[in-house]
Amino acid sequence: MSIETDAAHTPGGLALPAGNLRGPLAFAIGCFLIWGLAYGLLDVLNKHFQETLSISQADSSWLQIAYFGAYLLLSLPAGMLLNARGYKFGIVSGLCVTAIGALLFIPAANAGAFLPFVGSMFVLAAGLCVLETAADTYVNVLGDPAKASQRLNLAQSFNALGVFIGPMIGGAVFFSPTTTEALGGATRSIQIVYGLIAVAVLLFAAVVWRARLPETGLADHGESVAGDAPAKPLSQQPHFIAGVVTQALYIGAQVGIGAYFINLVTHNWQDLTSQQGAYMLSLAAIGYLVGRFAATGLLLKVKPRALLTTYGVINVILTLIVSAGIDKVSPIALIAVFFFMSTMFATIFALGTTGLGASTKKASSLMVMAIGGGVLLPWPMGKLADLYGANIAFLLPAACFAVVAWYGWKGAGLGLKAEAS
Repeated sequence: MSIETDAAHTPGGLALPAGNLRGPLAFAIGCFLIWGLAYGLLDVLNKHFQETLSISQADSSWLQIAYFGAYLLLSLPAGMLLNARGYKFGIVSGLCVTAIGALLFIPAANAGAFLPFVGSMFVLAAGLCVLETAADTYVNVLGDPAKASQRLNLAQSFNALGVFIGPMIGGAVFFSPTTTEALGGATRSIQIVYGLIAVAVLLFAAVVWRARLPETGLADHGESVAGDAPAKPLSQQPHFIAGVVTQALYIGAQVGIGAYFINLVTHNWQDLTSQQGAYMLSLAAIGYLVGRFAATGLLLKVKPRALLTTYGVINVILTLIVSAGIDKVSPIALIAVFFFMSTMFATIFALGTTGLGASTKKASSLMVMAIGGGVLLPWPMGKLADLYGANIAFLLPAACFAVVAWYGWKGAGLGLKAEAS
């Protein structure tokens, strides 16, 4: 994607040459890679703790609840911080808190209990929440509003790269007895992995702090759908409200699918080990990554709403196949789900924040808050998996994807057509 025709403005109204946007966009994209890596490791830890700490599938979901509960509780404060101190401060502070959360895994591993890990995950996710609120919004406003979906999909492609790397690391370290023993045991392996993450994140924070990141204004994003008329309050923007609800349900589906991916594939593929399941999760993440880049190209020719509707319908069908529990077929269908999930977050985000004018920052923080929807499905899916098997649990994501398809078809246009006319 080219941003040569894009332009940004400083708060004082000074236009910035398009070339000046490439550096800030690159730093923002680096943030997407970081939280993709953190999320990719999260799903591996879920299965790892089931085995090493002898906890149920439902209990292991508290890792996801802590992670996405942080988004639910802290997205609005993160948005207030962003409004008060700007993008650069938001990104750097988010990185620093993320590093602190990663460092807390060291004493948590020494404790040898599940609860300290849950607390450490909450702190780490709190930093990621601030980071994502700043970076998502920054990428969204960093240039031509008409290309917001393309920029977000490009940035999210690097998030998908991190999601791919996470299970590869987790599978190679946490599910390999040889590697685990070489690192000094299960406790030491967790400490080394998260200690290295903390160091890398702090180094990146130092680089960002020294970089010049323009605090782009909303000059190009301040118009409502009706042209020069001021945008309505968010409470009177039905396409935005429906977008937040849809985003929450989509994230719930994504998180639930990732949390029980290894359980599902090992259950429906004879003799498949947990380590092999983790590598299959990385394979699914490749599909997610390819899907992001493919969507970036498709959005040059296909309208975002049409793409979202099509992908939503396809994923309803695929998750129903997963829930049928067909040997080898259900795992393959689940891998395919990741390709079609790839564009959903970015497209819902861009569609939901269209035409909101000066309320864009607040709306973006609420849209990021919808990531807290990740707390909705992991526990009920875990409970269904404990009672009836992992396959039945995937009926819940199927229902969520049906809502995503509806949003692309109807929800994203609520109120917009009438106001434009």
